[in-house]
Parts: sequence; structure tokens; C-alpha cells
Amino acid sequence: MESTSRSEEEIFNNLSELCSSPGYIHVIAFFSYKDNVISYNETLEVEDMLRQFSRHRLVRTEISTLIGLLIKQKIDWSLPSPEVFQSMIDKTISLLEEIHVSMYGNFFSNLDPQQIQEEGFNPFANATTLREPIFYGSESAYLFQYKDLLEKKYAKDIDWFLNNKGYTPNDVRHVTDCIIKIQNDKLLETLKNFSQKHPSNWTLLPGFCFTTHEISSRLTSIEEKSVKSILDSFSILSDRKNNESFKSLGDFNRSNAYPIIKYGEDQYLLFQVYSLAEAYYETPFFWFNEDKSYKNLAMKHRGDFTEEFAKERLQLVFGKENVLSNIDIFDNKENKAGEIDVLVVFANRAIILQAKSKKLTLASRKGNDKCLKDDFKKAIQDSYNQGYTCAGLINNKSYRLCVSDSEEQLVNRDFKEIYIFCVVSDHYPALSFQARQFLKYHQTKKILPPFVMDVFLLDVMTEMLQSPLQFLNYINRRVLYGERILASNELTILSYHLKNNLWISNEYDLFTLDDNISTDLDLAMTVRRTELKGNETPDGILTRFQETTVGKLIAQIEHLEVPITIDLGFMLLHLNEETLYQISNRHLHNLIK
Repeated sequence: MESTSRSEEEIFNNLSELCSSPGYIHVIAFFSYKDNVISYNETLEVEDMLRQFSRHRLVRTEISTLIGLLIKQKIDWSLPSPEVFQSMIDKTISLLEEIHVSMYGNFFSNLDPQQIQEEGFNPFANATTLREPIFYGSESAYLFQYKDLLEKKYAKDIDWFLNNKGYTPNDVRHVTDCIIKIQNDKLLETLKNFSQKHPSNWTLLPGFCFTTHEISSRLTSIEEKSVKSILDSFSILSDRKNNESFKSLGDFNRSNAYPIIKYGEDQYLLFQVYSLAEAYYETPFFWFNEDKSYKNLAMKHRGDFTEEFAKERLQLVFGKENVLSNIDIFDNKENKAGEIDVLVVFANRAIILQAKSKKLTLASRKGNDKCLKDDFKKAIQDSYNQGYTCAGLINNKSYRLCVSDSEEQLVNRDFKEIYIFCVVSDHYPALSFQARQFLKYHQTKKILPPFVMDVFLLDVMTEMLQSPLQFLNYINRRVLYGERILASNELTILSYHLKNNLWISNEYDLFTLDDNISTDLDLAMTVRRTELKGNETPDGILTRFQETTVGKLIAQIEHLEVPITIDLGFMLLHLNEETLYQISNRHLHNLIK
């Protein structure tokens, strides 16, 4: 990137002026199709998804910024001439690149040469620097996860939705699925129609438009008035000024919370379905906050969801008998000494999971250092501190563990390893990067470094690693390698492990992974959770060695709750591919002899 002498404010104002140009809405339709739509044949392949990692692609937050600036004034729907159209495309790309460069420029211009020489100085541990990964960082959740988890998150709020909105979270999910199908059909139809039109009349805008009738005619189980209520709940009107307070990248962008543009009694426009799914998942939080009579109960439900979902997903791996929630720890005087949200006990290993529901505030996104660190403390540091305290207590025979609201007690064990999971319920931008800069933790022989994540990563980990041995092996490596691995998203690291068996030689201090490494995992999860066809398990540690002697041995012991078999499994899973095949071939040779 070339340096720029202009301020971010000046560039942003130029971009705002551009987005108010007549017909700019057609330019956004172009970018939304080019950078968000994945084309494929009958089977979805890794190569199809790799295009989403192009350096020349606009990320979703950039397109959301364009939409947010578009709706600051009444929308002009006129179609620009091809020359003007191309000029606006080129200018948009240029200004967005310049904004990105200006963020780096602000970071380097604020560096104090004297501070750099100070011991322990970390130039990345401040809000100004973190604005870039917060804005440009990859998504932590898949589109289908927002839809899948929507019902679970608001399962206890259904009555509120029915009484105040006239629909249920389940209705919302079905409407979203229907919009996706309608837009897929319309985009294909729009492209086919280009052959019958002069290039000066080409626009992709019709592919993003739909009506309530089009949805209700496909969803006969949901009344049209309910469909309209859902769409209106997340819409802004095109014939008036919206989002006037959106004056910088860090300001609240109304198009994120209300991504649908309504331009008629029954006509709607949506550029990014992902933004709608995310809005469905997050915007009700603000509705509940405005309802003073319901606010506190909604907050309790929110906390319950994180704990219950984490418990449910971990039981998928370790079994119901090994995963408990709401554990109280008492000393010998019956004083409560600690609380564990979710506890996994498997052989001589334990996982302590502490859940939080803290969001990253707007002030933090705008670069307020104090607010950023305060948000992190409430979301992660407090969670870790609580988990670390409990980790020390469960290995102490003078304390007893009780499952809340029951007579059940747990027998303390001499755990060889205790893992601490700090889990948040929502997308927390640049979470792993912030944890790298801010989290203060301890490591002992038995209490390992923490694993910071959101519910979406936990969902993926428990989907792909559905045996205690494979799951424990991965978290063991991930936390022990800790800060030696650098990736913008934890999904990238997990994908690398599934493909190549995560291992870092001691001769390397830092191991960096590019975002596109997550493509194999992205494909597998998409195939597992949607109707698309493709490879549901990446070719790697879960598939490549199944027929080898070592692979068959691992399959026999990966569910055994015996300490020595876990140690054996860890040893076998640490073998590189060449050694593994040598052992298996030698065993086969001996059998033949």
C-alpha cells in the first residue's frame, strides 16, 4: 500500500459525496454481486470459495459502509451511463484503499521513538492500532450459524417476540432461507437477460429485490402479514434521509442493524444476506434494552443461552455424563469459593468454561483506548480470572464441587491438565488479536493457558472434532503454542490443523497463517449445515490415515476415558505423516513375515 497524506476524515467525506451520486445504488449492486456471490457447478469446491479471499475483493464491512453512506439521503435510482458507472467503481476502490492506508499511517505517526526502546513496549496494545483488525478482520461466524443459533439464543423470548413483533425467531429463519433462494434465482435471471439488453442498460440491482408476496407464496406456513412484519423490523425507507449521524467508520452504521431497504409498500432490497442474518442475531438485544420491564429477564436469557449451548456442544464430544453446568465450589466451612459455568471432566483432564455476553462498544471501535480495554476486561479478563481461580480449587481436596439445584456432588480428582475456555456469545471483532495483546494469564504445570473464543468457534470445533481424544489433542496444541501462532481468525488455525496436523518446530518463534487456509473448513461446514453438495471433511488428519495401523489404533482408543490412552493418543497424533506410514508399513511387513 502506498502512503497517503490525507486524513481519514477527509477521505471518508469524499467517499460520502461519491455514495450520494445519482445512481450509485447500482454500483453497490455490482460490488455486492462481484464480492459476495460464489458461483459453482453442481458440487461446491475449494477453488470456488478461494475467490472470496482475493486481495481485490471488498470485505463486507466496506460494502456496509457504502450502503450506510448511500442511505444518508434519499436514494436516486437512475442508471448511470457505462462511463460514469465505471468511473464510480474505480473511484470507490481508490478511496477505500486510501482509507485503509490512512489507518496504518495513523499508527506509525503516533509511535514514540523513546517508547519503542522501553522494555515490554507493545505498539499493538492500543485502540488506534486495533481499529484496523476490528474493521477489516474476517468474520468469526458463518451465515448458517447465525440462522441456526437464532432459535436457540431467543428460545426463552418467544412470547416477547409474538407479543411485540408478531413473529417467532423460527419464522425469521425461514424467511431468510427464502430470501436467499429468491435472490439466487433472480440474479441468474438478471444475468441471462443481459444478452437481450444493450450494455448501457445493464444493472444487477433487480437480482437483489423481492416482495413480501414472493416470499409468502413460497412459505405457505407463514402468513404474509408476518413476513411483512419481519422485513419491516429490519428495514429503512428509501425515500427519506437515514443514518445522518454516520460521519466516520467508527460511528453507528444503521445499515448494519437494519440492512433491508424498503422502497414501496411491498418492495424490498437487500444487498448482503449475511448482514441480515447477523442483524437478526444481534439487533433484538437493543429492542430488549428499550423494554424496561423485560430488560433484566432478557439479559438472564442471554447468559443462559451461552451456557446451555456450550454444554450441549461439549456433550456431543464427551457425552452427557461428563459435561455439567452451574457448578458451585465450597470450602470446608460451606462458604462458596467459586462458580463454573460449564465443566468437562474426562479421565484426568478437565475443561472449565466461563461464559460472558459482553459486546464491543462503539467507543472502542472508534479508537477509545480506555473503553477498548474496559470492554476486554469485562468480556475476557474477568472470565479468565474466574476460571483460573476455579482451576486451582478443583485440584484441592479441601474443596467440594456441587451441581447447582441438585444434590449431586463431584469427586475431586488429581487432574493432569486443566483447560480454561473463555467464551463470548456474540461476534467480538478481532477477538484472538485482542487476546494476544491484552490478556494477562498464568501457566502452571497443570493449569494450561486459556483458550479465548466465541460460541461460533466452539460450534465448529465440536462439529469437526467429535471425539474426546481429537478435541483434547487440538486444544492442547493450540493453547501451548499460544502466541507463536498468528492468524486473523481461529477458524484458520483449526482448518490448518485438520489439513496438516498443527505442529510448530521449536526453531520458529512465530508461525503465520493466511486467511485463505480456512477455505477447506469453510467448505466442510457449509456442506454439513446447508443443502449444498461437496466435501464435508477436509482431506487430512480425519481421513488420510484411517486405513493405516496407527489410524485404526487411534480409532479404537479415541473415546476411551482412560488417562494412559489419552497420553498414548497424544503421542500418536503428534507423529508426522512419514513416521506414521513407516510404523504402519513396518507392522504390515511383520504380519506378512
